[in-house]
Amino acid sequence: MRVIAIANQKGGVGKTTTTVSLGGLIASTGKRVLLLDIDPHGSLSTYFRQDPDTQVLSSYTLFQERKNLSSESVSRLILPTEYPNLSLISSTTALATLERQAIGQDGMGLVLSRALALIADDYDYVLIDTPPLLGVLMVNALAACQYLVIPVQTEFLALKGLERMVNTLNMMSRSRKKALDYTIVPVMFDRRTQASVTSLRTIRNTYPAQAWPGHVPIDTRFRDASKAGVPPHLFDSTSRGVEAYMALWHWLEKKIRADELQTQSAPMAVISKAGVVS
Repeated sequence: MRVIAIANQKGGVGKTTTTVSLGGLIASTGKRVLLLDIDPHGSLSTYFRQDPDTQVLSSYTLFQERKNLSSESVSRLILPTEYPNLSLISSTTALATLERQAIGQDGMGLVLSRALALIADDYDYVLIDTPPLLGVLMVNALAACQYLVIPVQTEFLALKGLERMVNTLNMMSRSRKKALDYTIVPVMFDRRTQASVTSLRTIRNTYPAQAWPGHVPIDTRFRDASKAGVPPHLFDSTSRGVEAYMALWHWLEKKIRADELQTQSAPMAVISKAGVVS
């Protein structure tokens, strides 16, 4: 199971659109995909016609039952969608109370890690849609994921939010003594505006190793797909936005495969240096 978190400490930057777009595209290749909504606003859940205000079994249940989690207790939270290979664990507004509950509680930062480990054989990919603030929910997502996607609007205020997000990641990497692999994805790009063009250039110049070389353009078809409750690639496979997310997924998939090959070959390299293998 590969776990990808989609996160940014600024709201309104396209996290849910990125989650649905990537999740739908991955599922269309035959991979088993679980979408996990841990944002109290529940935009991802609402996209698939779940109501965060009335949801009883949700991602919040994982935290309620954290001391007695089992594969069965996690699996019962999973909802099928209308689309093949695509499942969902819904959000609920009750998640907003977790910050207060987490005070003085041990193990609250690893709930998602433990829960996903219990269903690791059931899914190929998990995509986590996170809230736009640093707290116990985002900490859980960052602890559980192997890969992080940071959508960033190509506009000035979003760049300040990106700077805060990167500072947070650096702080967490120091505490974990392990760097978290992240990819910055410029979104809502409008080539007609100088502000958007300048912001895209700034992202690439400031974060040359982390910035995806492409960008996702402004595309009203995303809004139309959301209204219909349909993954964007099924709503309009020829839209510019969908084509951009297809390119992003191909790029991420190559990166993931390369990382896994490197991990698999590392033990052999150590043995070879020891002289056991010629």
